[in-house]
Amino acid sequence: MLSKLFKKLSLVFVCIMLVCLHANAAKVDTVVTRSNSMNRDIKAVVIRPDNYNKKEKYPVLYLLHGFSGNYSDWVKKAPDVVPLADQYHCLIVCPDGNFASWYFDSPLSNEWKYETYVASELVSWIDRHYSTIANRTGRAITGLSMGGHGALYLAIRHQDTYAAAGSMSGCVDLVPFSKSFDISQVLGDYESNQQRWKDNSVINMLDQIKPNSLAIIFDCGYSDGFYPSNMEMHNRLVQMKIPHDFIVRDGGHSWEYWGNSIVYQMLFFSRHLPGWEVKKSQ
Repeated sequence: MLSKLFKKLSLVFVCIMLVCLHANAAKVDTVVTRSNSMNRDIKAVVIRPDNYNKKEKYPVLYLLHGFSGNYSDWVKKAPDVVPLADQYHCLIVCPDGNFASWYFDSPLSNEWKYETYVASELVSWIDRHYSTIANRTGRAITGLSMGGHGALYLAIRHQDTYAAAGSMSGCVDLVPFSKSFDISQVLGDYESNQQRWKDNSVINMLDQIKPNSLAIIFDCGYSDGFYPSNMEMHNRLVQMKIPHDFIVRDGGHSWEYWGNSIVYQMLFFSRHLPGWEVKKSQ
């Protein structure tokens, strides 16, 4: 009898704990935003800390998906990202960059204006609909693979919008992949547009970084096909004396790697952005 009673009480305790944990968990919204530049509605995920309220102003991390992905990838494939909104008392916004936009404003078609959308239209939409630190000191951007390139690309081109940027396994040099990942549909074929490809590769944009403008972190696994170009970018940044954190770990191009990587990057952002200093959950 005592054994059965103990089991029942244990089950009740577990149920109560699960309810409590759920009640104090970050909230995941799927929102419909507007891109006037592309004349379309675009979905995004917004992760809010559990005690979100409009009387406070929250920093925002823009978290980009990779090639062939979409706005829901991070919460579905790396769900441990959700409680980070609680831990750092911030909003996490996962935009939709289409399956292969590379977060460019394409010179070929007005249907690919994802630089304008992510760096301008979406930022404005989030600031209107949520209680944010609506200036660069409260904004960081990072992403994986295609999104890693996109995050650095957007941050470099919009240093008045973001104060920090990261990349996880980013394709930081597009040229070696001229036949891959549908990049040609937004930039044109490489053979006819070689300078355009070079100019739009992050590894060739480093001289555009203003002194003390961006806090930069990027990482890549030893087994990742993008590792050589990430190491080359690190070496160039060192030569140019541009401060940055570069992390190399075991691992390849996988969600296991990125789920681990985002934890380190969030810590970096919280320590480098003034807007995050007093906003952490206790």
